[in-house]
Amino acid sequence: MTEKGFGCLGIIDGGGDLVGIVTDGDLRRHLGPDLLSRTVDEVMTRGPKTIAPDFLVGAALDLLNQSKITAVFVVEDAKPVGVVHFHDLLRIGVA
Repeated sequence: MTEKGFGCLGIIDGGGDLVGIVTDGDLRRHLGPDLLSRTVDEVMTRGPKTIAPDFLVGAALDLLNQSKITAVFVVEDAKPVGVVHFHDLLRIGVA
């Protein structure tokens, strides 16, 4: 999460479907002496917001703003194929 700078990790099931995310906010909410002994299932956000590959960039920006999130996974048939981060939109001059 830190290395890529996305602020989130996608969590997939055995079939490769996106089932949740762990965000830096999730980790902050669970901070405590037992954080490293908790399971991903205990700290992840289930059913994250997602978009399809053909989602318009402007609509992605609206989703990020309305949901007050900084990144959204791009999924195809419930499988993650990418991530759009607010910084990506800034870089291309959309935000």
